[in-house]
Amino acid sequence: MKTVNRVRRGFYADSVALMRIARGVSELRGVLRASLMIGTPSNKALLKESGLLSKEGESARPDDLIIAVKGKNPAGGLVLAEKLLASGTAQSESGQSHSTFASALDALPGASLALISVPGEFAALEARRALERGLHTMVFSDNVPLAEEIALKELASQRGLLLMGPDCGTALIAGTPIAFANAVPRGDVGIVAASGTGLQEVSTLLARSGRGVSHGIGVGGRDLSREVGGRMTFAALDALEADAATRLIIVISKPPAPSVTAKIVARAARSRKPVTLCLLGSKKIEVPKNVRLARTLEEAAGMKSNAREKTTINPKGAIRGLFCGGTLCAEAQIVLMDHGLTVSSNAPVPGARDSGAPHRLIDLGADEFTRGRPHPMIDPALRNGHLERALREKGVGVVLLDLVIGYGAHADPAGLLVDVLKRNRNRKVAVIASVTGTEADPQVYSKQVKTLRAAGVIVAPSNAAAARLAAQRR
Repeated sequence: MKTVNRVRRGFYADSVALMRIARGVSELRGVLRASLMIGTPSNKALLKESGLLSKEGESARPDDLIIAVKGKNPAGGLVLAEKLLASGTAQSESGQSHSTFASALDALPGASLALISVPGEFAALEARRALERGLHTMVFSDNVPLAEEIALKELASQRGLLLMGPDCGTALIAGTPIAFANAVPRGDVGIVAASGTGLQEVSTLLARSGRGVSHGIGVGGRDLSREVGGRMTFAALDALEADAATRLIIVISKPPAPSVTAKIVARAARSRKPVTLCLLGSKKIEVPKNVRLARTLEEAAGMKSNAREKTTINPKGAIRGLFCGGTLCAEAQIVLMDHGLTVSSNAPVPGARDSGAPHRLIDLGADEFTRGRPHPMIDPALRNGHLERALREKGVGVVLLDLVIGYGAHADPAGLLVDVLKRNRNRKVAVIASVTGTEADPQVYSKQVKTLRAAGVIVAPSNAAAARLAAQRR
């Protein structure tokens, strides 16, 4: 195996588009892995850690692009990457490209929202620039220092603007899906989410039950920390309460800091509209009558869960969960623990063990798995090796999976899974999955479900229902 790098000087492209190109190159025969990253120090460290940095790549500057390919045919990978870059794959869907923020704003003088997707070292500067021009701002970028996040959210608050993020991967603003989001109808439910896949699961469950979303406002995973103090969660609550199209508000998060939890409950109590709080894994919270608590995303979407699912499965043994969505992994942990099972995870919810338990769940979107690689929602093949091992592991009775479709996600995640299952036809393991998505998504919900069921996968109507199926077979 050989690793080669090519550096394109002074070249910038959206990080999601670069991930898509890297995925395409990785699928080329003779290529083991590929990555396209801007040459910041942190990105070069990730490439080095992943065995994808060569001497040429080390010379890259923060405004350069590194194309890294490892395999028996790295030269072919470089050729394909260059071809995809030249074809405009890395440009925006509108086909418009601008060299400066000012020229982009001149081209869209009526713009009210800026999406920032640059390396974390530069994201705060670009976000500040957008806020100072009076734009609501969504920061897709991660690795933004905490102090910068607090300062940006203070500035946004002073100017009456929303600062979504950093590390905000999903939003639905006035019917427009942004980044990793789904095609859902407009409706009267407003969502505030410190979780991208949590927002996706709730919005798609609502859509499939005939309801719609007025706005889905992502706030970033750190917003409800003690340091940030829920600044944008409260701003989003204010915005949705003032929005005439919103009749119900749902707040989704993993457990906030205790001091922030108390403030959220107090703010929800003052709301003129009903509020549902889904703070996954939080201990029992006292709430007033106008506030509803939901223990799962399924409950938050108003779905009624049966004590036992209609489908039953026969195999016994350990559960292995392989998740693309971190919040979906957390929800599954909670459901399994509610059934009295001892569960470990690489991202445990409060009360879960982090090792040594008979049942194990893995969030494959965690940093330890995505360093220098696309997120598994973009490239689900990351899960293939884990799935093969789980299917063959002695004592395993059930493998639990999530599939997240929609904009930005892989074109056919079910097809990739089925390829692995076909190679393991003699397995004696039940495979249970749920699909987060809608009929209007590019991958089409029903087509993904049909593909899975044709391969013998049990498909549940929600992530929580899939976890209940895995738990009830004893």
